[in-house]
Amino acid sequence: MTHYTSTEMMTVTAARALTNEDVCFVGIGMPSAACNLARLTHAPEITLIYESGTIGTKPDILPLSIGDGELCETAVNTVPVTEMFRYWLQGGKISVGFLGAAQLDKYGNINTTVIGDYANPKVRLPGGGGAPEIATSCGEIFLVMKQSKRGFVEKIDFVTSLGYGKGGDDRASYGVTTKGPSRLITDLCIMEPHATDKHFIVTSIHPGISRDDIIAATGWQVEFAGEVAQTPVPFDHELQILRDLHARTNAAHEGQ
Repeated sequence: MTHYTSTEMMTVTAARALTNEDVCFVGIGMPSAACNLARLTHAPEITLIYESGTIGTKPDILPLSIGDGELCETAVNTVPVTEMFRYWLQGGKISVGFLGAAQLDKYGNINTTVIGDYANPKVRLPGGGGAPEIATSCGEIFLVMKQSKRGFVEKIDFVTSLGYGKGGDDRASYGVTTKGPSRLITDLCIMEPHATDKHFIVTSIHPGISRDDIIAATGWQVEFAGEVAQTPVPFDHELQILRDLHARTNAAHEGQ
């Protein structure tokens, strides 16, 4: 078996969550790597959509941003951003949204706005972009994020994108009818929402990771499922395709 990094483990695990039937709203960064790995391996018929309006894009390299020409050049169609949000996203035509976060709480609420007090923050982050709409309008949400107490906090400083609110049926109280965050994939484990309370619980642990490792990297009290699986390791061909994708991307962007 080929050696793999924790980032590769997370990316491959996230990619495996997708299917040929999915219409996926893709975020830049690790979500983009995971979605394109799925397209290049087990889900060649997946439809990838980026916020800039590119539909059915099949990039040969990973985009630097949603405005990267690679997305438009390899797309089946490109529509105005207003149409992308109003017709495709808010029209309920996208099955999965892939999102990351700067801060995340146990109910899947996301902060990408500020760290600290809003009026006088320690760090001002890029903001929500299209994430608030993605979080409420896609059929379900997959979250991808490296696990640490800095990011996995008991209470986020600002709710940029809605997860399950305060838990239970709170999401529905805002008039939101979509499923919400159904899977949280980290470099240590996979978490899924509790059936009723909706807080994240650990359902699968990556090879070589202990329960204590997960507890030490989480800012809330961690709960484990009654039966916790071990996440399957990446296959050699998955790692090779992922590494080739990153190598092409790095070569294309050298000097830019």
